[in-house]
Amino acid sequence: MSGKTEVPEQTGREAEQLAAQRARERARVSRWDLDIAVFLFAVLIIVVILLSYDVRTEILAPVALFGLAMVWLVGWRRGRQLYQGFYDEELSKLRPKQEEPKEETIEERVQRALRERGR
Repeated sequence: MSGKTEVPEQTGREAEQLAAQRARERARVSRWDLDIAVFLFAVLIIVVILLSYDVRTEILAPVALFGLAMVWLVGWRRGRQLYQGFYDEELSKLRPKQEEPKEETIEERVQRALRERGR
């Protein structure tokens, strides 16, 4: 009996690992969306404007680093959110679906009754 309980658990673990891998790949691709690109370009524009006004490097460097850190943080956060959503979606696709009970035909009822009678 222990063999029967281990097989579904192993299949479940494999399904979870596959779902996690697929979700990671989809989240990695999706986390750099248009909002983050626009924010990155805004940081670049601010740095260029500050350079054109001959702002010192001691002031310009922290502004650029802060902007890059914010871009990374927003991308990382978005990646985590997307990963969880994609993980749930992939896991639901991979798990075996519960079969809905179907209506028995007369032939199936007779066969079942004969099997029960034979016991």
